[in-house]
Amino acid sequence: MSDTSKISGLQLRSLITKGGELQLSLAKVELPEPGPDQVLVKVEATPINPSDLGLLLGPADLTTAKASGSGDGITVTAKVPAATLPFLATRLDESMPVGNEGAGTVVKAGSSDAAQALKGKTVSMIGGAMYAQYRLLKATDCQPLPDGTTAAEGASWFVNPLTALGMTETMKREGHRALVYGSLDTSPVELTRNYGMAWGVGGWLLTPFLQKIGRPDQIRLRERVVKSLKTTFASHYTMTVSLQEALDLKNIGAYAKRATGEKFLINPNKG
Repeated sequence: MSDTSKISGLQLRSLITKGGELQLSLAKVELPEPGPDQVLVKVEATPINPSDLGLLLGPADLTTAKASGSGDGITVTAKVPAATLPFLATRLDESMPVGNEGAGTVVKAGSSDAAQALKGKTVSMIGGAMYAQYRLLKATDCQPLPDGTTAAEGASWFVNPLTALGMTETMKREGHRALVYGSLDTSPVELTRNYGMAWGVGGWLLTPFLQKIGRPDQIRLRERVVKSLKTTFASHYTMTVSLQEALDLKNIGAYAKRATGEKFLINPNKG
């Protein structure tokens, strides 16, 4: 492959119409040449996290899901309750790429030293639109993986590990001695106030936390994760599927359950 050859690939898209229908499909997109500080990555592993399902499936009623077509032309549709549409106004009738994080091989690189240093390397990456065969992004959004680390081992390097490290880091910085994980349970939070009146409740998100701590501390936490990808932060997957298989109704029903120990990995270039 020459650096001047054009590359195109499939990308998984999610669309919710104003009429209340979820549409999942595969679109063929052409990738431009990398800019000076950009790299083009062949995506070889990208996980389906609970945080991805909100964009992928939205509030669709999956009992109404239907599939049509086959191969690259497969399409999945499902009804979206009308009562939820006002909360989805910013995304209605907009075809959106999905996938927060992933890993793969850098196949093209821009002219900057940072980009060129990644050429041919296996990297983990963040930046959205990872459910695709190729991803163009900034070199700074890539994390080189240690020799002997596979894309599958590095695919879940960002969301879950950095959330765990970030929450404990926040706890220490703010002088707390404990924290509660609760967002995966969508039932109401009930507080039994038998612990006095000096208390408070607050939410936490990874992206604002990383923006707050700045680049040096971001790098420190990222490097800690990468060094422990095969130990503390090792990920295990129930199944590895292609983009086409990710739209199989049986597989959708399985990963949409968000069940512990049933994590799916997409290899967009499988087969």
